[in-house]
Amino acid sequence: MAVKCPKCHSDNTDTARFCSNCAAPLQEIPVAHTKTIETPIEGLTTGSTFAERYQIIEQLGVGGMGEVYRAVDKKLDEEVALKLIKPEIASDEKTIDRFGNELKLARKIVHRNVGRMYELMEEGGTHFITMEYVPGEDLKSFIKRSRQLAVGTAITIAKQVCEGLAEAHRLGIVHRDLKPSNIMIDKEGNARIMDFGIARSLKSKGITREGVVIGTPDYMSPEQADGKEADQLSDIYSLGVILYVMVTGRVPFEGDSDLSVALKHKTEIPLDPKKFNAQIPDSFNGLILKCMEKDKEKRYQGAEELFSELNKEEKDISTTKRFVPEERPKKEVSRKRLQPFLIPGILIIVVAAIVIGYLLLGKSGRKGEPTGEVRLDSIAVLPFRDLSPQKDQYHICFGMTDAINGRLTQLGELKVTAATSVERYKDTKKSITEIGEELGVSNILEGSIQMEGNRIRITSTLANARTGFQLWSGTFEDEFESIFFIQDEVSKAIAKALELEFTADSRDPTQTALLKNLEAYDYYLKGKYILESRYLVSEEEEDFQDAIKMYKKAVEIDPDYALGHNGLGWAYESFYINTRHKEYRSLGFESCITAYELDPKLAQTNALMGYHNFEIQREYNKGYQYYKRGLEIDKNNFEINFAVGCSSLIHGLYYQTIKYLLRAVELNPYFFWNHHKLYEAFMYTGDLEKSEFYVKRGRELYPHKVIFLVDHANLLIMKKEYDEAEKILEEAEKLDPANTEINYVDLLRLQNIPYYKALLFAAKREKEMALALSQHQYVYALLGMKEEAIEIMEEMVNKGVKFRYLVLLNNPFYNNLRNHARFEKIVLDAKVRYEEDVKKYGNL
Repeated sequence: MAVKCPKCHSDNTDTARFCSNCAAPLQEIPVAHTKTIETPIEGLTTGSTFAERYQIIEQLGVGGMGEVYRAVDKKLDEEVALKLIKPEIASDEKTIDRFGNELKLARKIVHRNVGRMYELMEEGGTHFITMEYVPGEDLKSFIKRSRQLAVGTAITIAKQVCEGLAEAHRLGIVHRDLKPSNIMIDKEGNARIMDFGIARSLKSKGITREGVVIGTPDYMSPEQADGKEADQLSDIYSLGVILYVMVTGRVPFEGDSDLSVALKHKTEIPLDPKKFNAQIPDSFNGLILKCMEKDKEKRYQGAEELFSELNKEEKDISTTKRFVPEERPKKEVSRKRLQPFLIPGILIIVVAAIVIGYLLLGKSGRKGEPTGEVRLDSIAVLPFRDLSPQKDQYHICFGMTDAINGRLTQLGELKVTAATSVERYKDTKKSITEIGEELGVSNILEGSIQMEGNRIRITSTLANARTGFQLWSGTFEDEFESIFFIQDEVSKAIAKALELEFTADSRDPTQTALLKNLEAYDYYLKGKYILESRYLVSEEEEDFQDAIKMYKKAVEIDPDYALGHNGLGWAYESFYINTRHKEYRSLGFESCITAYELDPKLAQTNALMGYHNFEIQREYNKGYQYYKRGLEIDKNNFEINFAVGCSSLIHGLYYQTIKYLLRAVELNPYFFWNHHKLYEAFMYTGDLEKSEFYVKRGRELYPHKVIFLVDHANLLIMKKEYDEAEKILEEAEKLDPANTEINYVDLLRLQNIPYYKALLFAAKREKEMALALSQHQYVYALLGMKEEAIEIMEEMVNKGVKFRYLVLLNNPFYNNLRNHARFEKIVLDAKVRYEEDVKKYGNL
């Protein structure tokens, strides 16, 4: 149906928002007035504190959304950027809701070329967004200062932007407002895309209400100007315009108004950039114009494809101006095909270097908790970097790391850091020595994979983590039929050279993993990558479902694949823990049984069987036997140590918990639950100092997790540091105002934020406030209401609750009940059970 222009009366399509003849708006866009606009906070001044947390350093700028400030987050002691949202935008509740939802997605993007988005908050009626502060200069000001950039410089920046976009697009996230002011160039010369998730939140396609411009017309794709939804190819168009501006110093279209510029993007062909800069090669001129095709099907069909073309251009251009230092020239690798029988020989050279480093550094080291000491009998295999043009081999890189780890964990005394913990160093700028100190290891193996066509190139480097000294570096290049064959060969070669203390029943897990079908192994690796590197961090159902799809594909291809079923079992159980949907626990148990029946000689399948029997079925003797068997197979497997530690915790065997979870921390230093459970175990053995060490470590690693805040507050109440506990609980309430985040934790189902506030009031003897929030026995005990507290405890005993002896013995919340005869009887009964359990289950 045609739409008449109210100004010139021309006919337009019913989807058009601007007249194709005169660019007049075709319809009024209503302004949402859902609530009274509150008086905004006036401009923040340097040195002032905003929201009782952010100390303002300086104003960074003012944009279409509002003011942007650089500030210090005093809670985390790090610099952040604050974007204050204009009240005319924030007044629309639907817009704010969309902001929150979109930021959840944007937070998933973790890449060296993307600025991190944190969260949406409110203070005094002002909504604001917190995000990573990137020191440097935005591309807009850099272009303005330079007028025109050298072609090589423009390519370098555009390639980095492509890498950031590729990661976002892989996660299904589109920027929609890509422009030079949204690209920062940091002090090292790296390009960083900023403001992901903001344009979509406003549902804007160009110029919206009351003069607020979201979606800059100068860089807007034709489909956006036409009122259609933006997609990945819209970002490609915007990047093409940015390339145009970088090498010409001018935008492709100018006009008297934003509307006229938007219309030109839709209808006019841009002039060749070469007309404004004769130094632009013809091929590069064509690349820019292809990005800016009106028909998006004629553009490059993804950031990876554009990156590949930019790479070709870069090879043909001699540039002297670079943002990043050039790599040192490498010796030319022979292109002659390496015969299969030579592969193990080459890999043995790699392994020999590892062995030399291992023996030079020695095997003795300090034992105990990982507090920064470097172990001399340890190694971390960092994520292999993907240097392939398409950047689409992330799961293969993860698989290479995981495959090597799998074999090395079979060595009795060699501690191998889990792939989950090293994954955070995928794009790090930290030095080898910094990584070694953080992980507590003495050796670092790192490498890269580059695949083009049917060829693969693997580069590996071994370094002393204490000194950063490179012990060896080598490159392997060959045609290949399967990356999994190479993974297997690398793992076997390393294992052969380091085969010092294998257990009698150990087997090569790479052989188990490969089994009949390499394609199944491929999908297993994808599932493991998504579960461990995405879902366990984000806890988003979408990530869980993605992992499940990969695991299911693996077992569809090979129904006899034990590790595939085992992966499903842990995925279902993890989702159950977070959601309490009982059907997933049942599905997890079914997968657990299947995995074990297929291969009972894996530490992983014994760990899952032990967990289900010990923690879920409450068949402790049976679970104990599975755990014992798993530890005999592989005592340095993370899954078995973590599972044993968790079950010991549930049973109140806290010293055993500490033993196995300390080993789990050595193997996987960044795993979320390690720190929470060690906090609890040390607390109930009476070691509040070490308990606080782990809760603080948890807060450092996961500052937005409420559970570590309430853990810390609980500990501070025990230590009678009430003021600090109160501050932390206030922070917890701000992070989780709906009081929902910690309800899923089994031991804390009735212990939400109000419960901890009740403990604080009770400890301070504020009786009415405490009892209004909770009638827990701890609250009564802290208030000195002994009879009421013991009555609750006796009622719980009658219902079958078994109090943990070490909790009764060491928890200071019970201090007022000590020497009471009825309380002592509860303690004595718990002691008898505890001593029996230590005899039965304390000697794994």
